[in-house]
Amino acid sequence: MPLPLQHPSSTTSMKTGKCPTFSVTTASQLHDAIERLLPLLRADASHLQAARALAAAASLPPSTLLSNRLLHLLSSHPASLPDALSLFSAIPNPDRCSYNTLIAALSRSPRHLPSARPLFDRMPQRDHFSWSAIVSAYSRHGQPLDALALYRRMQQEEPGNSRADNEFTASSALAAATAARWVRAGRELHCHVARRGIGAGDAVMWSALADMYAKCGRVDDARRVFDGMPVHDVVSWTAMVERYFDARRGGEGFRLFLDMLRTGGVWPNGFTYAGVLRACAELALESLGRQVHARMSKSSIGDLFAESALLHMYSKCGDMESVVRVFEGLTKTDLVSWTAIISGYAQNGQPEEALRYFDMFLRSGIRPDHVMFVGVLSACAHAGLVDKGLEVFHLIKDEYGIAHTADHYACVIDLLSRSGQFERAEEMINKMTIKPNKFLWASLLGGCRIHKNIHLARRAAEALFEIEPENPATYVTLANIYASVGLFDEVEGVRRIMESKGITKMPASSWIEVGRRVHVFLVGDKSHPRAEEIYALLKKLYAKMREEGYVADTGFVLHDVEDEQKEHDIGYHSERLAVAFGIIASPKGAAIKVYKNLRICGDCHSAIKLISQIAQREIIVRDSNRFHHFKNGTCSCKDYW
Repeated sequence: MPLPLQHPSSTTSMKTGKCPTFSVTTASQLHDAIERLLPLLRADASHLQAARALAAAASLPPSTLLSNRLLHLLSSHPASLPDALSLFSAIPNPDRCSYNTLIAALSRSPRHLPSARPLFDRMPQRDHFSWSAIVSAYSRHGQPLDALALYRRMQQEEPGNSRADNEFTASSALAAATAARWVRAGRELHCHVARRGIGAGDAVMWSALADMYAKCGRVDDARRVFDGMPVHDVVSWTAMVERYFDARRGGEGFRLFLDMLRTGGVWPNGFTYAGVLRACAELALESLGRQVHARMSKSSIGDLFAESALLHMYSKCGDMESVVRVFEGLTKTDLVSWTAIISGYAQNGQPEEALRYFDMFLRSGIRPDHVMFVGVLSACAHAGLVDKGLEVFHLIKDEYGIAHTADHYACVIDLLSRSGQFERAEEMINKMTIKPNKFLWASLLGGCRIHKNIHLARRAAEALFEIEPENPATYVTLANIYASVGLFDEVEGVRRIMESKGITKMPASSWIEVGRRVHVFLVGDKSHPRAEEIYALLKKLYAKMREEGYVADTGFVLHDVEDEQKEHDIGYHSERLAVAFGIIASPKGAAIKVYKNLRICGDCHSAIKLISQIAQREIIVRDSNRFHHFKNGTCSCKDYW
């Protein structure tokens, strides 16, 4: 409820805390007091009492202009909004500025938006600020369709009014179309602004148009807008490159980045390099990432944002030596760079190093955040360090006062279920104060896969079916667990459910970069030009592996078929083909890096351990979950993944 205005005496004196003392007897003195108090109120809400005293002094009475200054003062802080409303109601003739000031203040919060709308509707005259404030407010607060309806109303009520229909209101409407992912409305807006010539030379308008098309899934239309821009600056180049990466069209994103370099005149900044490096990390394009690194070094880019992306790129490509070199070369380390190296070691199966760097980080004096602890807990989970992981989990809240997140719980459930401590895992889930997320249930399901716990696997799968019913990974993992214990009727049941819902298993693929070219393999793939050599090498390797005692674990084959067929099916998984090609195509003794879109199966894990010993090669496999560094017949994960 608005607070009523008091009736002040002719002189108002106020002093509380650090507040200045105001003696207000004239409109001029009131104006000076407002100017002095406004920056103080923005910095410290304790000055509200002085502001309210000035509001009471407004009955001197001041001019509308002075009232608007006081209204602006009270509207600058949420706690004094009731006083602002009260002052507004006392202004004899509020003008457009009075309305705009209060509408803008109320529109900042979704709670006050319903109060802003009646004020807007009764305004005698509106301008672009009025319209853009209310349109953008509805868009910001999750009501984009209402925002678009208001923009159409503006076009009907004020046709041809350039004071209302300009680049500010049009940009707000475009933001609403983007939020609603409504490309038809966005295209209509595009035609409208083009016909009216609205924002023809305004970079913000062009950017809003391109952003709308990209987020509505029309990247080619976004590119046409980009090509039509009168001027390209580093922001527009960077945004367009990122749009290609976001749309999983990496090749075009990299080509546009090269065009940017060739064009000259506009040079990449830290954000540009960070976006390109993130794409290199996602696609595991280490050679391209190294070229970007070299370009950064020549350009003397010392941006922490880009350098942290560089750390992330090398760690995602399994090159922790380069991660350490970059980290040690940083002129300044921050929370993001420390998190990158700790998480990198955790993902690359070197949990001891991750925890060593975490101890170094704690001595640096930088305060950790919830993301940092996800990396540390992940390291504990991959190493099976149950006691250490639980110690860190309790440290988060007890020592640093950070509330446990769903990701923290997911890491601990991963830790407990991997080590087979399902009772403790189930007890923690039942006592959680927040709702378990999909990562927690997926972690539990993964632990059940390792230990063949059918009961909890069903519980985890049912929870995942509710959260993301169309994700094939859950169905496939559950079917794998059933197959591993010989429950083929249940396997068929899972298959029938998938068929009835139209869910198909994502095809497994693996790829390897040799000679700056990426070679992709599917299961049983014979399309590669050197397929005969690949299969011949695998045949020789299998003969030597059997001499070492290798027996294929056919429990990872879902089909209930003869053992001989199962052994054949599992023997030519995509990662094995990629490893064999790497041995053939790379220099003798060179490390082999293979990337896989799905999780590596248990039998491939066992086979590649033996291949690393027989071929005397270090073999690095990055699957959808983590890195496996195979060397001399062992794996960095210690068979614990």
